[in-house]
Amino acid sequence: MSTRKNQETLSHIIRDSRSNKRFFVLGVMIVFSLLFIIGSSCTNPNTGLEEKLAQVNSANTELEKKLNEMDNRMGILEDTQAIRNLHYAYGYYIDKCLYEDVVDLFAENGEVHFFGGIFRGKEQGVRRLYVGNFLQGFTGGKPGPVYGFLLDHPQMQDVIHVAPDRQTAKARFRCLMQAGSHESSPSAKAAIAKGDTPMVWWEGGIYENSYVKENGVWKIQILNYNPLWHADYESGWGKSKMIYDSTAPKKLYPENPVGPDAPMESPPATWPNTSIVPFHYMNPVTGKPLTMESNWKKEESK
Repeated sequence: MSTRKNQETLSHIIRDSRSNKRFFVLGVMIVFSLLFIIGSSCTNPNTGLEEKLAQVNSANTELEKKLNEMDNRMGILEDTQAIRNLHYAYGYYIDKCLYEDVVDLFAENGEVHFFGGIFRGKEQGVRRLYVGNFLQGFTGGKPGPVYGFLLDHPQMQDVIHVAPDRQTAKARFRCLMQAGSHESSPSAKAAIAKGDTPMVWWEGGIYENSYVKENGVWKIQILNYNPLWHADYESGWGKSKMIYDSTAPKKLYPENPVGPDAPMESPPATWPNTSIVPFHYMNPVTGKPLTMESNWKKEESK
């Protein structure tokens, strides 16, 4: 509760200070100028008025520069919160299969990097993935949650960096998914009738996303989701086999009507293989790139 209250308080402070910036700057400059002239007159009465005004103007210019810098820093804090809200909204929409709403979160030239492939263009590849594939496959073409189908995507561990010009940004998030069908759901009953076991699984992955401000609104430029591990709910990750290989899509669009436009260059391997999704940021203490070696080796699942 305290973190939420602090965020709300910070938002109010930022909003109030920015909306009153001109009044505040003008007031500070007038007071500062009067005090400077009075003070300089008392200490050095021989100094000319023009010289005093020149000194005041110089001081005011420096003050305005600092205030502009402060305003920009507060703006970056606002941008950071807006990007966090944007991505969290994405997670909630995905949870409940609101795929049309998901598409609306993307920039016009947005992309999705997923399942070893790249889906390009908001109304082309992005819509093809979420509406043409997921909406049809998960909900039968009807937006919204489906009885007995769980697809929760909690989003966490965000690290967000806004560019100095406040027009682009990058962010890293972690996802811990709980997914699958209840035994009473139509899909589970159909699987059981065929002699199969309904799928119920865990999934963990990393987002390394890019964002862009379009007409003053933050949108997703590149959603780069890397599923790193899957685990059958009953047996756990210690015994689970690799559910799918994300290294290369078998067919691209248009050969595959819901496939990606291009393959990803080097998607990370999934569990039990291990790899690191590259970080968009330097070490926050040393300022240097991550020190690591690619010491993992992909093994054939048995």
